[in-house]
Amino acid sequence: MSRIGKKPIDIPAGTQVTVGADNFIKVKGKIGELSQQVDPLLTVKMEGTQLILENPQPENMDLASKHGLYRSLVANMVKGVSEGFKVVLELVGVGYKATATGQVLELSLGFSHNLFIELAPEITVSTVTERGKNPLITLESCDKQLLGMVAARIRGFRRPEPYKGKGVRFVNEVVRRKAGKTASSK
Repeated sequence: MSRIGKKPIDIPAGTQVTVGADNFIKVKGKIGELSQQVDPLLTVKMEGTQLILENPQPENMDLASKHGLYRSLVANMVKGVSEGFKVVLELVGVGYKATATGQVLELSLGFSHNLFIELAPEITVSTVTERGKNPLITLESCDKQLLGMVAARIRGFRRPEPYKGKGVRFVNEVVRRKAGKTASSK
């Protein structure tokens, strides 16, 4: 049984949730609008300011695993349209730069060419470059899934390497460092 699936989802003021045919859930808030198709075998109902997902067949293991998944997806949608999500990436390395113009992010990560990434319109990007500090890329969106995929894609261009720690990393990410070669003592 899913403990997460049993928890009700609190809907904050200013957020509208509609449950359509075949468990198609639409969530609309001050930041945006998201929708998700929930498995039709699950029961979705509104009780006051709470949304509850119920599993009518707890012995069905496939449905039991989807119960917690869909509850988490819908909870992330509700939080996203009311508060939003934010991911901050840090560029660690000499000469690494990032500039954002509109929905295009330009990265200089030590390759022979600059990388241009066109972002989805749901994502807001901003860059900060201060003297003496590593450049920062801030990504904001109401869609947690999309934001995570884009952040992972940007990080994948130059993953942090274990010897010097250079690369693109999340802020406050701990990179496990290795000791380099040592001179032989003869």
